[in-house]
Amino acid sequence: MLDKEGLRPTPDRVRETVFNWLAMDIPGARVLDCFAGAGGLGLEAASREARDVIMVDKDRRITQSLQQQVECLKAGNITTICADVMSYLDGQTEPFDVVFIDPPYQMPELRTDVITALLKRGLLKNDAKLYLEWPNEQQMTLNHDNLNWLKQKSAASVCYALAQWGECR
Repeated sequence: MLDKEGLRPTPDRVRETVFNWLAMDIPGARVLDCFAGAGGLGLEAASREARDVIMVDKDRRITQSLQQQVECLKAGNITTICADVMSYLDGQTEPFDVVFIDPPYQMPELRTDVITALLKRGLLKNDAKLYLEWPNEQQMTLNHDNLNWLKQKSAASVCYALAQWGECR
């Protein structure tokens, strides 16, 4: 794994809880890891039979390291993208089933920006799940109609939650 200042892998205990929450949602899913970093969430989703996992990070060293891991694992269901996630979303048309949104803690506005972009571009399937992570000292609210919290927890200095998108039927 790449050692880079500010790289903050999701703790093992948190990742285990998240994937227990998502156990029925990952197999066959189209998954987006918006701020891939160390790659733990995206790699775990791929190992749990996600159809497609797109791992986006704007740092070339990080995406090169992730690509090496993907090649080593022979994980044909993972695509690594070196791009700013907002630019990446601009060109997308196929919606996602599961989205991991865990931006750098010093940029909390990115959580809301990504959610807004996903909704504006119609990139969430009905009942899509969104995983969000933030430090305890920050607040996270869902300011979008039809996006609701399913589960929330905290561990040490981290808060994390699962939300669900559901259009009116």
